[in-house]
Amino acid sequence: MTTTAHAPQATALYDIPGPRTRRRHLLYGVVSTALIVGLVGWVLYLLFDTDQFTATKWTPFEYKGIQELLLRGLGNTLKAFAIAAALSLALGGLLATGRLSDHRVVRWVATLLVEFFRAMPVLVMIFFVFVALKVQPLPALVAGLTLYNGSVLAEVFRSGVNSVERGQREAAYALGMRKTQVMSYVLVPQAVRAMLPAIISQLVVALKDTSLGYLITYEEFLHAGKLIASNLDYDLPFIPVVMVISPIYIGMCMLLSWFAYWVSKRQQRSPKTEAVEVAPAEPGTLLPGGGPPRAPGP
Repeated sequence: MTTTAHAPQATALYDIPGPRTRRRHLLYGVVSTALIVGLVGWVLYLLFDTDQFTATKWTPFEYKGIQELLLRGLGNTLKAFAIAAALSLALGGLLATGRLSDHRVVRWVATLLVEFFRAMPVLVMIFFVFVALKVQPLPALVAGLTLYNGSVLAEVFRSGVNSVERGQREAAYALGMRKTQVMSYVLVPQAVRAMLPAIISQLVVALKDTSLGYLITYEEFLHAGKLIASNLDYDLPFIPVVMVISPIYIGMCMLLSWFAYWVSKRQQRSPKTEAVEVAPAEPGTLLPGGGPPRAPGP
């Protein structure tokens, strides 16, 4: 008797759909696909109808000056993101350590900072640092991104550590480990895999929020696109610029997601996380002195 290799299996939370349900799901899929295709076609029609694909509006991208401006803006975006991501991870780890502290005062201070910076809008913090503290655009942008994303990552780290089974912590303390050792060798390595998707998602948010730098005249990628689109000499409106900039932003976000997937797969192949293969039991020497034990003679 043969069975289909990829046939759905019924579980406590899932019942195998019947013929009518499968036909209904197929109808939903066809209708949804038709709607999406229609929407894409309508958008393309509007773009062609407004002459967004004419050579006049796309030829300026061949100019070396515009290409250098876009590359310089992209480099500034990646620079701000790299600094903000590193500082956000460090700040998140520091605040999470404070929230997990056994000292009440340290825990209260860390909680107050996390809740305050997490509730403040990113743009407000960027403008405050830029205007009130009179800081240069790049440090102001990095400071705002770090304070907000660091406070969010602190909650991610704390939740990840607390998600590890309580028995792991108790077993480590029973072995005589100190709290630092328990965190470093037991809790954090197990929590990393659970925290990784949330960490990457927050880093994607930080990458997209670097576009707020154009509001404080930081010459990042979106600011470069705005300069090009507002240059009347080239007759280049905003839509072609958006069609050039948007895929690059999407590609960078997808690259971060791919990196998270690669790290996750690497962790699964790591000797520290792989199960140890136990050799099957075989007859052999049981005592160091020679053969198997024998019953004493009479």
